[in-house]
Amino acid sequence: MDYSGIITMEAGKRGGKPCIRGLRMTVGDVLEYLASGMTHAEILEDFPYLTEGDIRACLAFAADRERKVEMVMA
Repeated sequence: MDYSGIITMEAGKRGGKPCIRGLRMTVGDVLEYLASGMTHAEILEDFPYLTEGDIRACLAFAADRERKVEMVMA
């Protein structure tokens, strides 16, 4: 998935953490909600400005970061 138009990083926003579409919601926030057991539907209900594509972009971003860590460690 190409998440380049969804995941943004700005030095002055949330300490430069990866955010969703320039909002103050970070990839880490979404991943924490998912890890705590929230479903996609629950996240979308609690945060109506997010989309299913945003959640999938967070997962794709995290997967890419994990692959990069594996490559560095190898």
